[in-house]
Amino acid sequence: MWSELRPLVLTWAGLLALLAITIAVSFAPIGPVKPVANMAIAAVKAGLILWVFMHLRERGGLLRVFALGAVAWLAVLMAMAVADILTR
Repeated sequence: MWSELRPLVLTWAGLLALLAITIAVSFAPIGPVKPVANMAIAAVKAGLILWVFMHLRERGGLLRVFALGAVAWLAVLMAMAVADILTR
């Protein structure tokens, strides 16, 4: 039974640790680095969720390629949104 729950418990612990880091970053006086740090932490959280709950660690290469493509497309959309905001 522990072998089935171990990945879930480790993921939960990792997400809680990342939550603590997010809270610590929000109170840290690091200025303009704060949004970059928060986005990096959010990306790690999303990666954990994708890897464990979407079973990407158990699946073949094609599903991983499509998941990576979706993440890349999301990054392109975010980059275009940021470029739009910065050029106004």
